[in-house]
Amino acid sequence: MVFSSLIFLFVFLPIVIFTYFIVGKRFRNILLLLFSLFFYAWGEPKYVLLMIFSIIMNYLFGLIVDKLESKSALKKAVLVLAIIGNLLIIGYYKYINFIVDNINQLLGLSIHIEEVPLPIGISFFTFQALSYVIDVYRKDSHVQKNPFDLALYISLFPQLVAGPIVRYNDIANQIKERIINSQKFAEGIRRFIIGLAKKVLIANQVGFIADQIFSMDPQEISTSLAWIGIISYTLQIYFDFSGYSDMAIGLGKMFGFEFLENFNYPYISRSITEFWRRWHISLSTWFRDYLYIPLGGNRVTKLKHYRNIFVVWALTGLWHGASWTFVAWGLYYGILLTIEKLGLGNLLKRTWAPIQHLYVLVIVMIGWVFFRADNFSYSLNYIKTLFGIHGQGLIDRQALYYVHDYGLLFSIAILCSTPIINKLIMAIEKSTNKIIHSLIRILYIVLLILTIIYLVNSTYNPFIYFRF
Repeated sequence: MVFSSLIFLFVFLPIVIFTYFIVGKRFRNILLLLFSLFFYAWGEPKYVLLMIFSIIMNYLFGLIVDKLESKSALKKAVLVLAIIGNLLIIGYYKYINFIVDNINQLLGLSIHIEEVPLPIGISFFTFQALSYVIDVYRKDSHVQKNPFDLALYISLFPQLVAGPIVRYNDIANQIKERIINSQKFAEGIRRFIIGLAKKVLIANQVGFIADQIFSMDPQEISTSLAWIGIISYTLQIYFDFSGYSDMAIGLGKMFGFEFLENFNYPYISRSITEFWRRWHISLSTWFRDYLYIPLGGNRVTKLKHYRNIFVVWALTGLWHGASWTFVAWGLYYGILLTIEKLGLGNLLKRTWAPIQHLYVLVIVMIGWVFFRADNFSYSLNYIKTLFGIHGQGLIDRQALYYVHDYGLLFSIAILCSTPIINKLIMAIEKSTNKIIHSLIRILYIVLLILTIIYLVNSTYNPFIYFRF
C-alpha cells in the first residue's frame, strides 16, 4: 500500500483517523502499531514477521546495552553484535544476489541461488533500529522498556516505506506524550496534500517522459532529447522523494508527531556540499553521525579524512541499491566533495551566482544518469549524447514534441522545485484578510480534487523506481 493509492486515501487513512480519535489516549499507540503492521503486511504479509523479528532483536539489544557498564569490553561486544545482526538482515535481503553474481563473475563459478525478493522499506526501518541501539549505547537516548512503544517507533507507517529516517531521540518523548489539536491536524492535511500533488501531478507525469526516453538507445536520440530525458528524471526523483517526505511529515502531524524536514530545495544549491545539506537530509545526517564521525570525520590526517569521505559515499551509493552503478554514483559525489574541499569550494564562492547554480545542476544531472541507468555502458553512452559526442544531431522532431506538449508541465515543475511558490503562499497567509485565507483553502481543495481525478483516470501510478 502506498500513500498515492486510492485504497490508502479512501479506506485505510479514514479508518485510522476515525478510530485514532475515538479511542482513549492510552490505546492510541497500540492502535497505531496495529495499523502500521497491517499497512506493511498489505503488500508483503510474510515480511511483517521479519520486521517483528527486527523489533524484538533490537529491543533485547537495547536492554542489554543499557544494563552493562559504560565503555566495558562486553558492552562494546554487544553493540558490535547488534550492528552485525542488523547488517546481516539488510545484507541478505538486499545484497545476497548481488554478492553471489559478483563472486561468480570474479571466480568463474556458477553458484545459483533463488532470487531473494527485497522487502519494501528494509533499509529505512533497519537504519532506524540501528540508530536506536547505538544511541542507547552512547547514552544519547534512554532505553525503551516498553516493547510496544519501540515497535511503534520502528514500524510507524507514515515514514516506514520511504522515510524520512527518524532518529529515536527525536521522537522518544512524542511516543509517550504528544500534542494533538485542530491547528496541527489542519497543517498535517495541508502538508499531505502538497506532497500528494507533488507525487501525482508532477513526479508521475515527468516520470512518464523519463521512462519513454530512457527506454531508447542513447545513440539513437538527439542531444536535446537526451537533455529532456535527464531533466525529466531530475524533476521526477526530486518530487517523488520530497513529495513522499511531505506526505510522511503531514501524516505525522495528523497523529501528533513532529518529523524533521528531509528536503530543502536542493536544486537551488551553489555547491555540491550545499546540495547534500539540502537533499535527503535524514540520510546524510545518519551517515554523518553513525559512520563519518566514528571513522574520525575531519579530525584526522588529510589522507584519512579523504578516506572517510570515500568510504561514506561508497556505502551511501550501495545503500540506494545493489548495483555497481549506485556505488559509482556514490563515489562520484565522494570525488566531487573532496575536490570542493581541496579548493574548488572557495573558488565557487567567488564565482557569479548563476554559474554556481549551473555547475550544481549539470553535475547533479550527470550523476542521475548513473542512478537511473541499468549499467555503465548505457550511462556512458547517454552522457556522450548529452554532450553531442554521438547521437542523432542536436535536435529532432521528438524533442520538439516534448517541448511543445509538456513545456507548461516542465515550467511548473521547475518553479515548484524552488522556494518561490512556498514563500508567496506564506506571505499571503500572513494577511489578516479572511477572504484571502478562504481562497488559499480553496486552492488546496482544488489541488486535492485534481490529484484524485488523475489517480482515478490514470493507469500510470508507480510508487518509485527502486526499493529501499
